[in-house]
Amino acid sequence: MHKVSPFQRVAVFVDVQNMFYSAKHLWNAKLNFAKLMETAVNGRQLVRAFSYIVENAESDQTAFIEMLQGNGYEVKSKELRTRADGSAKGDWDMGIAIDAISMAPKVDCIVLVSGDGDFLELVLHLKAQGLRVETLSFIGSTNEDLIEASDYHLPMDESVLIPAKRSAFKHFSR
Repeated sequence: MHKVSPFQRVAVFVDVQNMFYSAKHLWNAKLNFAKLMETAVNGRQLVRAFSYIVENAESDQTAFIEMLQGNGYEVKSKELRTRADGSAKGDWDMGIAIDAISMAPKVDCIVLVSGDGDFLELVLHLKAQGLRVETLSFIGSTNEDLIEASDYHLPMDESVLIPAKRSAFKHFSR
C-alpha cells in the first residue's frame, strides 16, 4: 500500500456494475465491499462513500443494498431502462462525475473504484482542481489511460473478493 496521511480527507465512488462484472468475469467471484472500503480509505478520514447500482426489475436487490449501507456506503440506484429496440441502458457515469465534482471542495482525495476509460476526463478535471485522484480496479478490465492519469492506481486482486461457491479463482493474465 502506498503512503498517505491519516489527515487526508477522502471520498470513495464505486461503479458497482463495472466492478461486479469485472470480478465475475476475471475471477469468478464477488466483491467484498467491507474489504473494498477499508482498502480505498487506507486509514484516512472518510468523508463519504457512494456506491452506484442499476436495478433490474426482475431481481430483488434489497439485501444487496442493505449490505452496502451496512458497510458505510450511500447507495444511489436507478432502474435499468429497456429501449424500443430491446437493448438496455443503465450506467452511472454522469452521476458519478457530477457527485465527484460536487465533493471535490470538501476532500483532499477522490478514490474512484472503476476501470472505465470514460472517467479519464473526470480524473484529469479533478487533478486540475488540485485533488489527488486514486483508482482501484482489476488490471484485466481497466483502461490504460485511466491508470496513467491517476495519481495512484491500486490493481485489485483476490484480497478484496469473496470466491464463488464451488469454484476456485479464475485469474486473468495478459
